[in-house]
This record gives sequence, structure tokens and C-alpha cells, in this order.
Amino acid sequence: MLFKNWKPMNFLYWTVSGIALFIFIYLLVKLLPVYGAFFSFLWNLLAPFLVALLIAYFLYPIILKMHKHNIPKGLAIIIIYVLFFGGLGYLLHRIFPMIIHQLSDLKVQLPHLIEMYRDFVYSLYEYTAFLPENVHDRMDELIQEIETYIENLLTDLVRGLTGIFDMIVFITVIPVLVFYFIKDYEKIKGYIKKWIPFKYQNQTSEICHAIDESLGRYIRGQLIVCLFISVAAFAVFRYLDINYALLLAIIMGVTNLIPYFGPIIGAVPAVAITATVSTKLIIVVLISVFVIQLIESNLLSPYIVGKSINIHPVAIIFALLLGGQLFGVIGMVIAVPLLTVLKVITSHILTARRYN
Repeated sequence: MLFKNWKPMNFLYWTVSGIALFIFIYLLVKLLPVYGAFFSFLWNLLAPFLVALLIAYFLYPIILKMHKHNIPKGLAIIIIYVLFFGGLGYLLHRIFPMIIHQLSDLKVQLPHLIEMYRDFVYSLYEYTAFLPENVHDRMDELIQEIETYIENLLTDLVRGLTGIFDMIVFITVIPVLVFYFIKDYEKIKGYIKKWIPFKYQNQTSEICHAIDESLGRYIRGQLIVCLFISVAAFAVFRYLDINYALLLAIIMGVTNLIPYFGPIIGAVPAVAITATVSTKLIIVVLISVFVIQLIESNLLSPYIVGKSINIHPVAIIFALLLGGQLFGVIGMVIAVPLLTVLKVITSHILTARRYN
């Protein structure tokens, strides 16, 4: 009964499409080292434009609302522009040096922290004496691998955040780009529309509107939720007098952009730092993180984010694993937004084919 209306050609189409998609993903993973350098260059080139577009995308609806309240559009742009970049500049002025200091200090203290963590792990050996010796050897290798990975990661972060030229480019170029993107928002839309064939313009407009409805609310809501996570975690970590409180809170906020896995990934650094202090503190940190995530998942997200993406959890988990395999944490962060865009486009194409 389930397949009585299933046409053989449809079955063949979806089977071939599934096989082609699997082969494409397989080749994408295998050839990552080949095109990785190209994408790295492309990202460095386009990053200021993408960041500026994202900021303009968030600010423009606010400007439209101000304009509807009889505030001239030019004045609304100037007010929002000054408030946003003025506030952002003030936050960076106060927070950025603290982040650099904590990253540098963590890099210096890393060997000591690893040694303390190693002692903590060795103290567990007596409780795991029944395990084979090769298990303990593997634990030693794992600790060494973690130490090397974290040290390289911290070195890259400090080097990246203190890159004078890159910082100058971002600080000077992004505000200029944002201003022109906001000012000429309608002109840019009209210019892009000229390149779309006339018979596809209505369908393209519907797709863009649907993407804005689902993706826009999701991203804006997620950013607000992540800000709450960072502020709450920072307050708790400072109260508990945990080292690198600001850095750990930012990590928790950023990783919360990743559904399902984000809270776990964000809690690992905090637990790893507190493991070198005391076991009781680990329990307190875990309980605190659990309470923060409980408030986020049951109170904030349902009202702020809602069910704006409406995608099955299995599809989201698959996208997260694929994004993580290809581009690491960054891939996991952008996996759900890209999946949302793909879902909207696919749904509209299939609907159009059904009625044609």
C-alpha cells in the first residue's frame, strides 16, 4: 500500500540521485587536502564581504522599522550604524585585550596544566588496574596528542588574533562595506534581479523570502541565545573563580551554535581546566552548565528561535557530522544554515515541478 503510487521512474531517479550524492560527498572528503588551500585563499579574500553582508542583513530590518516610524532612512542608517559599531568597538576595546591575555597565558601554562591533568589521569590507574597494559599506553598517547593539538590550536589563535595586517583590514574595510551594503540594499537587489531570467524571477523571489523567513529568524535567535549562554557562563565561572573565565564563556557561547553537540563541546574545555583544580569543582561546573543549558533549551530557544527550520533531527545530525568531517567546528556551525537553505530551495523546486 505504501508504494502503490510509486512510479518506477521516480524510484530510479531518487536511487541514482542518492548514489550520485554519496559519491560526491565521498570525493569531497577524499579530495579535501587538494582543494583545501584554494578554499583557504578564497575564505581570506571573501571573509570581509561575507561578514559585512551578514551584519547588513541583521541591521537592515531594524532600519526599515525605524523608517516606518517616520524617521528618514538616511538618518536611521546613521543612527543604527553609529550605535552598532560604537557599541561593538567599545566591547572589543574592553574584551579583546582580555581574550589575548588569557590565550597567551593559557599557552604558557599549558605544559603545567597538562602535567597536572596527567597526574589526575595517573591517579585513576589504580582504579583501572584490571585493564590491559596497552590500554594505559594508549591513554598516554592520547594525552600527548591532546597536548600537541591544543598547543598548536592556541598558537594559531594567538597568531590569528594578533595579526596586525588582518586586523587593520577587518577594522577598516568591514564598517565601510556594511555602510554601502545598507545604503544600497535595494539597488543591490535590483542589480541581482537583472541577472535572473524573467520567467524565474517570481519563483526566485519566493525562495529568497522563504529563506529569509526560516533562516533569518533562526540565526538572529541563535545569536541572542548564544549571547545569554556566554554571559551566564562568564558570571558563573567568575563566581567560582575559574581561570580563563572569559575565554571559556566565549567558547561555550560560540559552540552553542551547533545543535545537539554544541553544549557538550563547549563544556569540555571548562571541565578540563577545572579537572586540574579539584573534583568537587568539576561537579559544580557540570551542574552549572547543565542548569544554563536547561534554561536555554526549555525557556529561551522555544520562544526566541522556535521551530523556524523545521528539519528532522536525523538530517541535522548527518549535516553536522559531514560539516565537522570537512571543515571542523566551523563546518558544524554553518551546517544547519546551509541545510536550511538547501531544504527551502529543494522544496520550492519540487513544488514547482509538481504543478507544472
